[in-house]
Amino acid sequence: MDRRIFLTPFLLALALTLSACGKDDPQAQLEAAVQQLQDNLEAKETGAVIDQLDAGFQAQTEFDRDWARKTMTLMFLRYASVKVIALSRKSSIDPTAPQSGLTQAQVVVTGAQGLIPERAAPYEVRLEWRRISGEWKLSRLTWE
Repeated sequence: MDRRIFLTPFLLALALTLSACGKDDPQAQLEAAVQQLQDNLEAKETGAVIDQLDAGFQAQTEFDRDWARKTMTLMFLRYASVKVIALSRKSSIDPTAPQSGLTQAQVVVTGAQGLIPERAAPYEVRLEWRRISGEWKLSRLTWE
């Protein structure tokens, strides 16, 4: 199966837009991590995105950090511009496990060489986060 078809949802899921307020609030820190992911994806900062992934990162239970790096590289080479549009989104922290967070969203990812997008695809995404040493890391990503 061509792994490039998974790139768009990966970028989309990682690039959800959330606003942050308050540096000591875990919820605000989670939202800031999601915003940083979007910023890094749209700036085509592969290394910065990889830094936000947990060491045991998995996408669709079969892909890992190396797959994410390769997929982003291919997408960024193919499109001059990558945008992520969150149609709806919600992030929460598990009250029984405050080191675990969840972001669910409906997103559209676009890729373009010029002003008009050549590709636009909608996805339902689920991002599972782990808070490690005060930093939120993306541990699992699934999409439909």
